[in-house]
Amino acid sequence: MNRLDKTIIRKIFLKDQTNYDLEYWLSKTPEERMEAMEFLRELYLYGNKNDSAPRLQRTIRIIRQKSS
Repeated sequence: MNRLDKTIIRKIFLKDQTNYDLEYWLSKTPEERMEAMEFLRELYLYGNKNDSAPRLQRTIRIIRQKSS
């Protein structure tokens, strides 16, 4: 049996929205705020989370030293 996630939905008019965002984020724990920030950062940097993250290109160079 599937469990449904019950979420509260509020209808907010633009004129009433000024304090709602602040109240919403202040009601979250610091951990929840950091998770949301990290999600938005990854979404901005990498696009969809299913895409692989860009990797650094590695360059190997062999340098021969003069023997003493």
